[in-house]
Amino acid sequence: MRAHPYGLPSSVYVLERGWLSSNNVLFLGAEETALVDTGYVTHAAQTLALIEHVLNERGRAPQLDRVINTHLHSDHCGGNAALQARYRCRTTIPHAEADKVARWDENALSYRETGQQCPRFSFDDTLQDGDTLQLGNLAWTALAAPGHDPHSLILYCAQEGILISADALWQNGFGVIFPELDGESGFAEARATLNLIAGLDVRVVIPGHGAPFTEVKQALATAYSRLDYLEADPLRNAQNSVKVMLKFLLLERQAIPLLDVASMMADIPLLARCNRRYFQLSDEALADWASAQLIKAGAASSDGVMLHNAG
Repeated sequence: MRAHPYGLPSSVYVLERGWLSSNNVLFLGAEETALVDTGYVTHAAQTLALIEHVLNERGRAPQLDRVINTHLHSDHCGGNAALQARYRCRTTIPHAEADKVARWDENALSYRETGQQCPRFSFDDTLQDGDTLQLGNLAWTALAAPGHDPHSLILYCAQEGILISADALWQNGFGVIFPELDGESGFAEARATLNLIAGLDVRVVIPGHGAPFTEVKQALATAYSRLDYLEADPLRNAQNSVKVMLKFLLLERQAIPLLDVASMMADIPLLARCNRRYFQLSDEALADWASAQLIKAGAASSDGVMLHNAG
């Protein structure tokens, strides 16, 4: 039975979210109801309401049995704690992140580094490259997908040609290549991940952000072109990263006093290091540049007092 405009099985339900939260993929299996990725913490109440709405609409018991995270960036796991509190659900995280979560090291987990929030959550088991699991009555394989995040996984269902690509591949690119901001390798890993995806028989992609899509070859071509552009001059990746992180702050807060933008950005360790490595600007100059870039792109607006979210 097909019940989705992208030809997804009726046991696979995509909750497409805004850019502060990742998409959530709800699986309505015969034995288990599961969710891949849980969004950002400030959207947790909405995440709970959306899940309950779908379960009610499908005549399912109000129960979520399992949560799986493709990676542990705050916009993909910020709803974990709320879901665990509501459903006592089994939680599965990437294997390489287990020690960090057990210790709840917010620096190693990137939350303090990026100035983002994520309530503490626990986990029950882990997933790593090559592991298989049943979701929505279908067999899925976890595949390592470093680049955007060194420990990210993607999930592939060969039977249906479905790829849950997280932030490794979007219709118009991919997520920020964060390792490169600290001078670590990330471009090569991102290219290897794109090569991996290109070698799969994928019919439809469910990305971490944006609508599912079937134009897989076109998306890959766009992603390769984007990666070529960033790799040719790593400053471009840094510039994109600064804009993305300021936009995230705006999405979370909706408005920031212009006088506070510089200090907010300077207090975010990853942005401060990025400035030292790539820009060498004063805090005020970097904030002015980033704000101007967002306004020029229509992603922000200013009334001379506040920087407002837009777009």
